[in-house]
Amino acid sequence: MMAVTCEIFLELLEREAPAVEFEAPLLEARTAGASAAELAELDSAKRAALRVRALLERRARREAELAALFDTAGDLAGLRDVDAVLQAIVHRARRLLHADVAYLTLPDPQRGDTFMRVTDGSGSQAFRSTRLAMGDGLGGLVAQTGMPYSTADYFADQRFRHTAAIDSAVREEGLIAILGVPMKLGDQVIGVLFASHRDFRPYAPEEIALLVSLAAHATIAVDSARLLPETRTALTELSAASAAMHAHYNTVERAAQAHDRMTDLVVRGGGVADVATVAADILGGALLVLDADGRRLTEIGAPDAGAHEQSGDEQTVGAHEQLGDEQTVGEIAATAAQLGRTVVAKELWAAPGGAGSRPLCTLVLHHPGELPPADQRILERAALVTALLLLFQRSIAEAEGRVRGELLDDLLDGRVNDDKALHSRATLLGIDLTQPQMLVVAEHGGHHRAAAWTTHYVMSRHGLAVTRGRHTVVLLPGNDASATAHCVAKELRAALGISATVAGSGPVDLPNRVPAAYREARQCIQLMNALGKHGSSASAADLGFIGLLINSGDNVLTFLHTTLGPVIDYDLRRGAPLIDTLETYFATSCSLSNSAKLLHIHVNTVTQRLDRITALLGEGWQHPDRALEIQLALRLHRLRESAAFPS
Repeated sequence: MMAVTCEIFLELLEREAPAVEFEAPLLEARTAGASAAELAELDSAKRAALRVRALLERRARREAELAALFDTAGDLAGLRDVDAVLQAIVHRARRLLHADVAYLTLPDPQRGDTFMRVTDGSGSQAFRSTRLAMGDGLGGLVAQTGMPYSTADYFADQRFRHTAAIDSAVREEGLIAILGVPMKLGDQVIGVLFASHRDFRPYAPEEIALLVSLAAHATIAVDSARLLPETRTALTELSAASAAMHAHYNTVERAAQAHDRMTDLVVRGGGVADVATVAADILGGALLVLDADGRRLTEIGAPDAGAHEQSGDEQTVGAHEQLGDEQTVGEIAATAAQLGRTVVAKELWAAPGGAGSRPLCTLVLHHPGELPPADQRILERAALVTALLLLFQRSIAEAEGRVRGELLDDLLDGRVNDDKALHSRATLLGIDLTQPQMLVVAEHGGHHRAAAWTTHYVMSRHGLAVTRGRHTVVLLPGNDASATAHCVAKELRAALGISATVAGSGPVDLPNRVPAAYREARQCIQLMNALGKHGSSASAADLGFIGLLINSGDNVLTFLHTTLGPVIDYDLRRGAPLIDTLETYFATSCSLSNSAKLLHIHVNTVTQRLDRITALLGEGWQHPDRALEIQLALRLHRLRESAAFPS
């Protein structure tokens, strides 16, 4: 019994310990002599705790961002000094993005260029006094396009126009990575807000979104300063800006509530269906979750057709029809995955979860009418949370799959001889060895997803699996080797779309008979391939008399050499075709003329070859009993030639 338990990680989480302290329990357990299984359990608990810690840190960071936005909104509500508000916004941008320098530029209508209105963290006077002509530098690109731009390496980026004055000021400040977002008033860009770093780094989408939010507040501050001196019109417009700010606050708050609900679900151990239920409740409508291969994981809010007819709910019927249309759902999911963003078609909104062209999941929402941008972001956040949950589940499955594979590897190689040790390891994996076990080998050509699928398959059936080269070995509870092999082949074909040759052996006497069962199953596959039965499933019992000979070993070779050895040796020494002649002779029901036609030789030549066979095998080889043995030996010889039997 190990002294260190997994509960120690909960204590570390409770006191918000640094990440490095999470290694200490594992080191203590290793020093105390804990077993490999106990160390693996502790390591799995440590990784899970670190993921929870990272999740809590992200939540805390999000709360800090929201607090900063709320503080900025408060500054705007009590606007007295525009410069103070802009300084606070720039300072918050620098702090939240962990930037080295943050600054804000505004246009100068009199001189026709832009100037540094506010800076935070700058140590260069030349940089603080820099003026940018319209269209110059990264800021000029942002002002021209009205879109955010970022560069991980300013001097190597040729998307914008470099000037000697700007490059010199940037170089003097030591900046390398720069992010700029527009301050837009309607369609007009009235300034640019920047965050920059003195080292090479790309900017994440959430960082860009945060700076965009701060830029929106800065826009309100600048515009409010322009309107304050005016009369009633200015007051009306300021009231409208406050209303817009309040709406923005509500949007952020709603998004934060959605984030909190989904995060709380994950922390409490909720699954994909739970996250989908929350998202559907917040957004309204029916929600479908697809995995990376487009298979349906869960569907929320769209009951079956019978319920639709009884309820008469047109919207529910529409959701069922839309989400039930496999082609439409598949097309919009594929488009969302290809573009890497939310897309809409036929009242369906699809958001991919995960980066790259192959997301871990896709959420498809049926929502008649327009989905507000804020709700689109909630859908995207739900897709991201679902992807993280699937990734977490995959990591756990892979870790457990490795442990299961190690146990089966040891059994296959005969390294487990102690029944007590075997039962101890099996119990940790939830395997009941009191049930009969079947060993199945699937030859699939090394399909890239076979290992992951097999791990999930055996975990759900309390078995073991390991991949060896071009085939996969599984140990599953069952009562019929043929039926178990057939089931594995069927599931492989349905899940991965591949046709595998599958052989079963068992019941297997654990642990000592596992290597023999493994050899029997592999030889069975070799026999099926030799007999042209690629893509089929069977056990040795299904192969008739040939299957009975799989484990005969030396007896098979003795029978072969005794019955047909002289003819085989003669062919090898002389390069003669006596074996082919015998096979053709028996295949034509012992007809000399038909044999001559198939062999493309004269009848006399066939007779001469048969006389030579008689001299080698002796008189009476065509007697029915001898002929049957010779035909069996001929077939075994061909199987041996195709490597179905060892030499």
